[in-house]
Amino acid sequence: MTTSADHGTDPTRHPELLAWLHGRRQAFDQWAQQAGADRLDFSPDSLNELENLLRETFQSDAELRAQRLDPFVQGAVWYLGEVICRTKGMVWKFERDVDAADTAAMPPLFGPDAPPGTVDTPCVSFLEDGPERGLYPLNILCRTLIDKDELGEPVDEHLVDALADDYLDDEFDEDEFDEDAGDD
Repeated sequence: MTTSADHGTDPTRHPELLAWLHGRRQAFDQWAQQAGADRLDFSPDSLNELENLLRETFQSDAELRAQRLDPFVQGAVWYLGEVICRTKGMVWKFERDVDAADTAAMPPLFGPDAPPGTVDTPCVSFLEDGPERGLYPLNILCRTLIDKDELGEPVDEHLVDALADDYLDDEFDEDEFDEDAGDD
């Protein structure tokens, strides 16, 4: 019997993802030293140090996104994802574009101009979950730098919040929303 992994569709086995993970593991000590991190031990508490480094380095989520290919950001993405994987029992994935015409082809993660050793869209999730339930470390890093939401309301989000069991849940209770809709 042929499995999806035999056709290259296993999101945990994407060759570029595996190469990126290997490269990030190998570069971790040097990355941490260059970043000036003293205590990155893969514990939930160490996310506070990573968050401090982010806030010292970037002024906004837009600035962070613009530099997403920078080795510092790639290291931060990997470190955050590793802490989530180790704490919650998740795995790294690259979720393919399900609309791709050739489902056996492995689309590249970047275009030809991308620097080697970078990955733009890795996520972490439980093995059985699809991309809609994945946590994207780059997005979590960016959300941490947002001070106000679309309505101008203050936002107080921290990296460690991504470890909460309800982090993926909707921000509002649909039953409560439906009850309010009938009050005309």
